Amino acid sequence: MSKLIIIISFILDIILSNLLPYWKNSLSLFTPLFVPLTIYLIYPYYKTNKKYLREVFITGLLYDLFMTNLLFFNSFIFLILGIITISIYKKFKIDFKSNIIFSIIIIIIYEITEVIIFNISKMTIISLKELIYYIIHSILINLVYAEIVFNMKKINV
Repeated sequence: MSKLIIIISFILDIILSNLLPYWKNSLSLFTPLFVPLTIYLIYPYYKTNKKYLREVFITGLLYDLFMTNLLFFNSFIFLILGIITISIYKKFKIDFKSNIIFSIIIIIIYEITEVIIFNISKMTIISLKELIYYIIHSILINLVYAEIVFNMKKINV
């Protein structure tokens, strides 16, 4: 099931990234980050953390190849998200409300980590204002996606 969710998230990310304007000052409030968010959402489908982290790393590599062309960039970020996800699921009971909160946290952590790496490496300099813009414009559509995937588990899809 987790692999199917990952594949669907890739397809949706690719389609929506091409259809929706998501650059700075665009009119869209929908910046899809389905694949990074999927890292958080698929954890319950794994029996061991080792297998989960391995799949997270591979998903990051694929995301780098298909979406960013920055080899190991997202692999590293996805591993960070995976470790944070393991911690979240071990310490908290995940229900509807907490899923919304933790989905927002995962989006924020992903965006902040990405900006920090960009700024440190001087690939591109992103200001705090731009970071906030990216986060705000990615919350809505990603929360809808997170709730759909979260509820799939309940209905055994």
